[in-house]
Amino acid sequence: MMNDNQMIPKDSIETAYSFMHQKHRVYVHSTMDWQKDDIEIAISSYVDGMNQELYDLISHGKPDFLRQHDRFEEELTEAVETLEKMAFN
Repeated sequence: MMNDNQMIPKDSIETAYSFMHQKHRVYVHSTMDWQKDDIEIAISSYVDGMNQELYDLISHGKPDFLRQHDRFEEELTEAVETLEKMAFN
């Protein structure tokens, strides 16, 4: 039986994980609002062009996942954790 991420290219998962993990590390430790805003914009732009199946998996069907300021840190943390499991398990 195939799991959901077997239809998604491994490099798509690894690239998304690397990008989001790096941005997450900076975001959670940043004290500069402009830096956090820049990261939110970068992530939002990234997910606009990412593999749609992968986005659907990490978003768990949540509308505007990683595109809303008030939920961004929580959702970025969730995305990184999900991608890490997909990439390394």
